[in-house]
Amino acid sequence: MDFLDGNPVDADSLKALALTNLGHFTSLRVDDGMAKGLSRHLDRLVRDCRTVFDVELDRARVLSFVRHAAAQREGTFIVRVTVFDPALGTAHPGAEARPRVLVTCRPAAHDLPPLRVTTRAYQRDMPEVKHTGLFGQLALRRAVQRAGFDDVLFTDPETGVVSEGGTWNVGFVDDQERVVWPEARVLSGVTMRLLQEVHTSVSRPVTPDDVPRMRAAFATNTSVAVRPLSAIGDVQLDAEHPVLADLRQRYEKIPGDRV
Repeated sequence: MDFLDGNPVDADSLKALALTNLGHFTSLRVDDGMAKGLSRHLDRLVRDCRTVFDVELDRARVLSFVRHAAAQREGTFIVRVTVFDPALGTAHPGAEARPRVLVTCRPAAHDLPPLRVTTRAYQRDMPEVKHTGLFGQLALRRAVQRAGFDDVLFTDPETGVVSEGGTWNVGFVDDQERVVWPEARVLSGVTMRLLQEVHTSVSRPVTPDDVPRMRAAFATNTSVAVRPLSAIGDVQLDAEHPVLADLRQRYEKIPGDRV
């Protein structure tokens, strides 16, 4: 069951997401009642609510809604928290906002294979915000999947540097076995930041011309943690590189927060 401000949601309350789609969200993985980086996800919601709606979100209230929804399930699953105002429409989005909190749950994926991706020039609107405007990246994901790939990796249309995946951050392992995070305008993912805290890494611009010199690459978000990339375009990568295994092990050891 899905909940809006802690109560079962009805279809009418969701019309604004379907018709206007002005909002922001975060997703977190719950394993046996624990979630890594829970406080960071709440920080993101508070920060993005200021940016999108110019409203101070009640952090404790949001957490109570998450706990209420999570208590209805067991095991491992993904909780998505979406903040939007059903009263705002396309004609007057500048009206004073009274955001509401939608909490939904879905099963978590397990044992996903490595990804074959290809690059496309694209920059998300307000890339630093995890907003609900997903049309651009999903349209490109659809296009590359129909061309035989699993997903898309974006490059900045102006500078050409690698930025992020369709719904994930990307990291590389260079020829010195260092983890490299591309410098670009991207969504600063919670999982990426947790990995940066537990594994030595560097940040620098990465271009498509740099990719053949990389030993490995991986996608990372709350759903997949560390998912290898087996290829970027025609460049084959080592999906079994030991640094990737080390990253996964270090991530698994990060303590979770009680939901």
